[in-house]
Amino acid sequence: MYFYTPTIESHHTFFLLSEEESKHAIRVLRLQGGDIIHLVDGRGGRYKTEIVDPHPKRVSLRVLEVEQDFGQSAYHLHIAVAPTKNIDRIEWFLEKATEIGLQEFTPIICEHSERKEVKIERLEKVAVSAMKQSLKAYLPKINPAMTFSKFIASAVEDTAVLKGVAHCVDAEKKYISTAFPKSGRYTVLIGPEGDFSEKEIEQAMATGFIPLSLGGSRLRTETAALASCLEVSLLNRD
Repeated sequence: MYFYTPTIESHHTFFLLSEEESKHAIRVLRLQGGDIIHLVDGRGGRYKTEIVDPHPKRVSLRVLEVEQDFGQSAYHLHIAVAPTKNIDRIEWFLEKATEIGLQEFTPIICEHSERKEVKIERLEKVAVSAMKQSLKAYLPKINPAMTFSKFIASAVEDTAVLKGVAHCVDAEKKYISTAFPKSGRYTVLIGPEGDFSEKEIEQAMATGFIPLSLGGSRLRTETAALASCLEVSLLNRD
């Protein structure tokens, strides 16, 4: 079982769990002294530890082994997606994408967006839970929501990133498998329920975003975002 401990460092020989994690370990999981648990810092560090003092408010742990870059991905995927009116659908996407492999997430506010605000704290909790459940040591970076134009302007600055925009307009597009090479840094834009506006599509393409197709079906926003994660993961599978 994994516990998220972002403050742990590789030089630590002992560590105290937070009150919340301690309560979960002792009151819920019924762990005892001598039991082995793993800690993850969200930055690739995995720590094998032994419970020394099973205190329900401050579990004391002895660090036995440290692994850095545990489960490090060969690629970096940044999904920028317009948040859906029902925020549960974006939370569902983030949960599944974290399990599959997502390194960065940005909510973008578009012309056709029905939701203009996003609670980042809630999304972070969803991602942490998914990271622990899927036995990963990397937590996706979750950025504050920003407007489409601001995001495009910031994306232009990083020329090392391969960029794509998935939209529903009938036009020439490429599949991710042919648009992107393996082991790259990728950014994929996914629009709102009403799709990107023509102006936004033109703006993205004018700044180097490749038009992408996710198949012949018209997908929901969260489905399109998850399909992009799956395609990138399959592209980079050995």
